[in-house]
Amino acid sequence: MPRYALLVEYDGQPFAGWQRQADRPSVQGAIEAALARLEPREHTIAAAGRTDAGVHARGQVAQCDMNKAWEPFRLSEALNHHLKPHPVAIRACARVSDDWHARFSAVERRYLFRLLMRRAPATLEAGQVWRVNHALDVDRMRAAAAHLVGLHDFSTFRSTLCQAKSPVKTLDEIRIEAVEMPSGPEVHFHLRARSFLHNQVRSIVGTLERVGAGSWEPEAVRDALAARDRAACGPVCPPDGLYLIGVGYPEDPFA
Repeated sequence: MPRYALLVEYDGQPFAGWQRQADRPSVQGAIEAALARLEPREHTIAAAGRTDAGVHARGQVAQCDMNKAWEPFRLSEALNHHLKPHPVAIRACARVSDDWHARFSAVERRYLFRLLMRRAPATLEAGQVWRVNHALDVDRMRAAAAHLVGLHDFSTFRSTLCQAKSPVKTLDEIRIEAVEMPSGPEVHFHLRARSFLHNQVRSIVGTLERVGAGSWEPEAVRDALAARDRAACGPVCPPDGLYLIGVGYPEDPFA
């Protein structure tokens, strides 16, 4: 069966997450239903990351196996037609080898978190950003984030529901930048690693926000990491504003 890589973008607000669920809408379920319109049978697809409810993606990568050999552009166009009206789009499609896997072949995941700083409620950006009604000190957050880069036991920043075998991960990058957007000033958190623990990004951003607000000292993040205790974590921020923006492979299937 020919295998295809799909570059997927979606608004996570209407979904209970990526993973298929029996009684709730999911991104996986929407794409599998669209595939069934093209080849009537049960389809099971896999993705590079299982995003949570409300989390968005601009660069999620999934795989599907088809009965016939589709021209990749025609497959993406057909899927986009049948995905309507779901806020899901196939940005690109590529034929890959039978042993290529969206999850296990990946060597890097990249996330972006958008935080909007303004007192007025977010209207056009509602559900797309985490709004806080106070200014944040970016330099303090950068100093705190430096303690998290590298190989660490991230038990403090790991959900109690996390199913990963080990809390030890290598966080390759946390880059924090102030960005002026039409809706107001935002702070963008860019995180990069081979893989992440469940709720790791939201736990880190929520904790760094406390540093930027002045409630925590930057060194407190170092101490929280060393505690290896979920109770030492700061608040976990909402999914609004979190995007899976890219997945890295030894060879980019969409190049």
